[in-house]
Amino acid sequence: MKSLRSPDRSPAGCYVGVVTARPYDVVTFDCYGTLIDWEAGITGAFARAAARDGIDLDPAALLDAYLGTERVVEGETYRPYRDVLVETARRVAASLRWPLESVRGRFLPDSLGDWPPFPDTNPALQRLGGAGYRLGILSNVDDDLLAASRRHLMAPFEIIVTAEHVRSYKPAPGHWHEARRRIGDARWLHAAQSYYHDVAAARSLGVPVAWINRKGNAIGSAGPPDRMFGNLTELGDWLAPSA
Repeated sequence: MKSLRSPDRSPAGCYVGVVTARPYDVVTFDCYGTLIDWEAGITGAFARAAARDGIDLDPAALLDAYLGTERVVEGETYRPYRDVLVETARRVAASLRWPLESVRGRFLPDSLGDWPPFPDTNPALQRLGGAGYRLGILSNVDDDLLAASRRHLMAPFEIIVTAEHVRSYKPAPGHWHEARRRIGDARWLHAAQSYYHDVAAARSLGVPVAWINRKGNAIGSAGPPDRMFGNLTELGDWLAPSA
């Protein structure tokens, strides 16, 4: 595929006679799993809804079913993410032998605004913003859902690209092409937790990517990221060591 990498100005981020303080100009993030603890949000929402029917769900089985099911639903046809969540909830519940009518699947998108940020999220965002980085989010959600989550994020975001804007879901290339259009030729780094949705896609398009590998997962078949960290604090230590 076409590379979206920024034009190389010179080795090691240097201009002629000038060493830049920052290796990149723009840092974009995936939101859910990277900034927002989606696993805590999803397991909590499912547990509360299932408890109303007297059902106790195993969190590990739930997350395993959810990961595979959401990918299938997103890949079928474009539909608003709110509808993706409702349909995913229905199918996951059925796979766990919990009969759930589609209308009741609304509990999942309705809960999204309450999903918490990771403890390292806001300190890292404020550190990067204070160091002069332009920040952005590339997310597989609708605008209103992301707006609800942004209430928890204590930093301004200059670049926002959602599935609603591009009418597709990562790892499809729509987010990446739209982000590059908005960023221009600035030096761009993307940081994300999902290897499938973000790291592999960024690599295929030549976008520098930092994998926030919170679970210590093995590197996938698309190859290693440009950088790998266990959390956002480590990312901040690299990008803004003196901030």
